[in-house]
Amino acid sequence: MASWQEFEGQAPELAGAARRVMDTCKHRVLASLRKDGSPRVSGIETMFRDGELWTGSMPRAVKAQDLRRDPRMAIHVASPEPDAADPSTWAGDVKLAGRAVEVTDEAVLASFGLPSTESHLFRIELTEVVWTRIDGDEIVMTAWREGVGVREIRRK
Repeated sequence: MASWQEFEGQAPELAGAARRVMDTCKHRVLASLRKDGSPRVSGIETMFRDGELWTGSMPRAVKAQDLRRDPRMAIHVASPEPDAADPSTWAGDVKLAGRAVEVTDEAVLASFGLPSTESHLFRIELTEVVWTRIDGDEIVMTAWREGVGVREIRRK
């Protein structure tokens, strides 16, 4: 698993593009796994700090319970709709996959200024990042996978 900073070192251009998309809006969709293994999607926000990507949760939220039980997750980051006349102006979507590791260190939790001492804090460790966008009449996916590196896929 890679921290955001490690991913950035391995794929700086993709990390920059992903960060630009992530900076366009603060709401994301988290996919986690329920106790029975079925998927659950939840709204979240993320933040960058100290070379890491972080997310939090209200105390006892079901998404936090999912991640505590099974840290595997995916995050979808959508960007605003493009101009219909020129779809290539679309910033694209970013998808991240990996695991969310709960941080329980009291000093770290206090440094984040969370709304409650019972709030949850998770550090995101990455295995995959994909940026999907339009270029002319093609859909372009630039993907980084841990241990594989970056590749680009184009489809008409």
